[in-house]
Amino acid sequence: MEQLPGGRRLRLASSLGLGQRCWEVTLDDERGLLAWRDPRPPRRGADNCFVPTSEIIAVEETELNKKQRSIGKWQKMAKPHAFTVYYVKKARNHRWRCRDVTFWCADEILCNQWIQALKELLEMQTCRPKQLLVYINPYGGKRQGKRIYEQKVAPLFSLASISTDVVVTEHANHAKDNLFEVNINKYDGVVCVGGDGMFSEVMHGLIGRMQKDSGIDQNNPKAPLVQCNIRIGIIPAGSTDCVCYSTVGISDPVTSALHIIIGDCQPLDVSSVHQNNTFLKYAVSLLGYGFYGDVLKDSEKKRWMGPMRYDYSGFKTFLSHHYYEGTISFQPAKHTLGSPRDKDSCRTGCYICKESERQLAEQRKKCGFNHEEDEEEWKVIKGKFLAINVVNMCCACPRSPKGLSPAAHLADGSADLILVRKCSRFDFLRYLVRHTNKDDQFDFSFVDVYRVKSFQFTSKLSEDNESSVTDIGKKHFGQFCRDHPACCCNIANSTWNCDGETLDSSAIEVRVHCQLMKLFARGIEENCKDEAAYSHSSVEQLL
Repeated sequence: MEQLPGGRRLRLASSLGLGQRCWEVTLDDERGLLAWRDPRPPRRGADNCFVPTSEIIAVEETELNKKQRSIGKWQKMAKPHAFTVYYVKKARNHRWRCRDVTFWCADEILCNQWIQALKELLEMQTCRPKQLLVYINPYGGKRQGKRIYEQKVAPLFSLASISTDVVVTEHANHAKDNLFEVNINKYDGVVCVGGDGMFSEVMHGLIGRMQKDSGIDQNNPKAPLVQCNIRIGIIPAGSTDCVCYSTVGISDPVTSALHIIIGDCQPLDVSSVHQNNTFLKYAVSLLGYGFYGDVLKDSEKKRWMGPMRYDYSGFKTFLSHHYYEGTISFQPAKHTLGSPRDKDSCRTGCYICKESERQLAEQRKKCGFNHEEDEEEWKVIKGKFLAINVVNMCCACPRSPKGLSPAAHLADGSADLILVRKCSRFDFLRYLVRHTNKDDQFDFSFVDVYRVKSFQFTSKLSEDNESSVTDIGKKHFGQFCRDHPACCCNIANSTWNCDGETLDSSAIEVRVHCQLMKLFARGIEENCKDEAAYSHSSVEQLL
């Protein structure tokens, strides 16, 4: 066994028992791998595999039971010594599971040496949380949040030696209000058990707490907000789990718990929504006016239907075919590398997010935050719209695997603005169907999409009432696109769908804050058949 300066182990190799045979087991700290290989000649179906040390959950000394000791080679030992390694096993569709492997040997000193080496290696994983604050929504979704946490998540946290303080929320904004009171510095992260609404509540509490502690006025739409260094973990247990699905690739409590345990970190853009210099909401997924706002408003009246209410309200809203007239002003996100029409989806370690964040930081350092926002060109569009959607992420879900904007990025400092103009009911149906297949959903003459860093919207009614937000848009020059003369048949305002919560405002100002917060997530990995059964050739090179 070799060592690095300071006593850190570089490589540990031994012949250890696994099942009824001896295997060659290697812990390579330099490569960050734990590997085990059957030394017999390779044969079809042989299990030769390795696990990244960053994905080892825990290691424990194992007491073998009598049944195990009465078989084969166990009989020759008075007291065999064994240890069990718990690790992440990856499967299809981004699903993770906790698996274990037990090694044994006759030498107690050797066994302890392995246990000590693995535990020291886990201690060096400084990104892993030790203390978590957990909020559980017992009423969201199918009212299974508490059961899901206690049966599926808590045992994994205990296995990984993570201590938790659990708060079961009793009313709306319980978690948000509590985050303004607790000693947040004692925790390595905050976990929310519930749906997108629960996540939004925790997010508002954390961001609000950070701005309050830093003396930042959230009512100032141009204020540079302070980034949140405390990560949020999402255990999906709601009717919709869009944020979890779009950042992990699956809505599965065990998978999310394992991402939290190994300490993954995914930066996330957040949009602030203001009206007349008054803060309204933060949004991380969908900010939708028109169709998606009407669906949410109608569904809120039918909560007794459960998740089925979204289907009913969606069908009803589609048949009504309401359109809304207004003015949109926006600043293009010139610092980003990608575009909404490209095929570069946001994945783990996304280069576009990293480079776009770097370029945005350089721009602000050179020009200053407020100077840059005021001087850059604004584009203005007027017309009649069936839907106005702004997304910070792809907004994928099981029914729409690509989401509303497949190429939207999680942390590039921009949002995708999608404008669906007034069209026939049949054409709008064609557009909606595109969200469920692989066709280009922006390939319609009545659909426009832009990558923006800020935008403003004013409804026709507000314009007629001389809204103050309209004056902001009139000060900027830009490109104008007008529809037919105004029709008196549709003059009512819609409702904004802000991450699944209704927001009644006919004139808003939205600004994207680059990487304002962080999640316990890795981003969506490139899918594979089974990443835990690693290749035979790679193991041979390692050993």
